Order: sequence, then structure tokens, then C-alpha cells
Amino acid sequence: MENLKLDLQFFAGEKTEKATPKKRQDSRKKGQVAKSQDVTTAVSLLALFGFLFVGASFIGKGILHLFQHSLQYYLTMPVTEANLKVIVLEIMEQLVYILGPVMLVALLAGLVANYMQVGFLFTGEPLKPKLEKLDPIKGFKRIFAVRALVELLKSMLKITFVGAITFFILWSNIEDVLKLSFKSTADALQTVGILTLQMGAAASAALLFLALLDFLYQKYDFEKSIRMSKQDIKDEYKNIEGDPLIKSKIKQRQREMAMGRMMQEVPQADVVITNPTHYAIALKYDEEQADAPVVVAKGVDYLAQKIKYIAGENEVELIENRPLARSLYDQAEVGQPIPEEFFKAVAEILAYVYRIKNKL
Repeated sequence: MENLKLDLQFFAGEKTEKATPKKRQDSRKKGQVAKSQDVTTAVSLLALFGFLFVGASFIGKGILHLFQHSLQYYLTMPVTEANLKVIVLEIMEQLVYILGPVMLVALLAGLVANYMQVGFLFTGEPLKPKLEKLDPIKGFKRIFAVRALVELLKSMLKITFVGAITFFILWSNIEDVLKLSFKSTADALQTVGILTLQMGAAASAALLFLALLDFLYQKYDFEKSIRMSKQDIKDEYKNIEGDPLIKSKIKQRQREMAMGRMMQEVPQADVVITNPTHYAIALKYDEEQADAPVVVAKGVDYLAQKIKYIAGENEVELIENRPLARSLYDQAEVGQPIPEEFFKAVAEILAYVYRIKNKL
């Protein structure tokens, strides 16, 4: 029996259930999302080489102008503090003009890649220092964890893919490569540039393919890491909805307050219809407030006896009508006018009550 209890406790604590929406939301707030850094890198590289295909001539002209201007003017200027300041500022300005578009494209591509994976998310939680990361035992375990083996496999695949693509492109253009020594400097640079862009674009596409596979793995690993046990789900439900015992006490208190308000209305009733022991329905008719009599209180058994007691203490007339009392209890709600089908029967009772009061 004891072993059975231990087994049940073990299975209750085993994380086999999918994460709840609240668990996912809490993890997201902490920066824990399914994300592959390789996707960001691959998209950035692909966008960068795509931009270089279009803007290579612009960048080349900018670099050529920088060297020409440097050789023609800067080397001939006397070395003074004022001249050095001017030279540094002009070179920085030209570098921003040349490299600024490249860095902007890489930045935008990285932002787009991250947004496609996790949407808009800003949190500083991952930047907070955690002492557990300094634990050498946990660090040793991370080295030999499954994730470490996956990262090793990814690195090997990246090297293999990039190396194979580089070799294939160079081998396909082996004649141009062998003729580089016979070409002019401008032609040689142009050939090297074209080959570099081809290798970079092809390698980026291959890395993007690997990155998509890595994203699927990261998603699987993330879903696995946020799994919950049955006990976790129960505890979360308690935290959201509140402890059942506390909820029952709150509902009981609400019922008591509603009953108290209902009992306060009984002395203002015109009549209490009974069956006579089990049901009691207190009615009040005010033609200025409603077109029909309104149920101010109703109850069964103990509550019915209490309504009748309060009515007797306040000289509210008690009228016995078993079928009417039962029907009103089932179909009429406290604070609402009685259904139309009871108008005639209740009107006769109220007329009788008013006659009695007038005689008194």
C-alpha cells in the first residue's frame, strides 16, 4: 500500500502535461520562448549578401574614394593636432556613409527574424545575474547534456555545409580562379568579389535551412521544458481560482448577506403565500414601481418558517395556497415581478388581503 502511494506521488509529479496558457505567459515574461539564434544569424547574413549583390558597386566606389582622398590629401597635410582632428572626423564620416547601410540592413534583418519567431517581446529578465549559473556541478552537467550534443552536431553540420558549398563554387569556377594571377588588379578584385558574394549567399541559404531545423528542435525542447505535472496544474488552478474551501466560504457569506437583505424586505411585503409548511413566498405590490407584484423573499423548509415568523411579527398576512406557493417558488425570482400566468390568482389574494386590512 505504501509503495502504491509512492508510485502515485511519483506519477503526479512527473511533467507529462502540456503547459497551460498562464504557464506560457509567465515563461514569456521571463524571456523564455522558443527561439533559434541561428535563424537570426542566417536571415541577417542572407539579407546582407543580398544587399551586397545590389550595392557592391556603391560600397566599392566609396572605399576607392576613401583611399584616393587619403593618399592625395591626408598624406600631404602637416601633422598637427587640428589636422588630425579633421582627418579622423572626415574618415569616420566616410566610413559611416559606406558601412552605415550595411549595418542598417543587418540590424533590420535581425529584428525581423526575431519578430517572426517570438513577436514583440521586451524583457530584462535574462540579463539578471543568477548564482546558480556559477555552480560548477550544474555547469559540468550542461557540458554533457543533450543540448550540448545537439549544439556540437549543429556546429559540425554548419562546417560541413559551408565547406562543401565553398568547395563546390570554387571548383565550378576553377578556371577563373587559376587566371587571377594573369588579370589586372581591378579584374581580379571583381572576380574575387563575385565569387565571395556567391559563396556567401549560398552558404547563408544553407545555414537558413539548418536554422529552420534548429528552430523546430528549439520549439520541441522549449515545449518539453515547460511541461507541467498534474499537481502543477492543480496548484495553478488553485492560485487562479482560489482555494475551494475559501471559495465555498465566500459563496456562503454571499448567500448569508443576500438572505439578510431578503429578510429585511419581508416586513414591507403585502402578503406571504404558503403551502403551509414547506414553502413561503413574500409578495409586494407597488403600482408606481412595477406593473405586477414583486417577489421580495422566498424560501423552503427552515427559510420558509423564518419568513413566516418575520411576517407574523410585522403583521403581514399569511395566505395558504399550496399549488400557487409551489409554482411561484419554482418560476418566480427574488426581486422580479411574478410571471403573467399568476396575475389573476395573486390579484384575488391581494384583493382579499386589502379587504381584511380595511375592515381592521
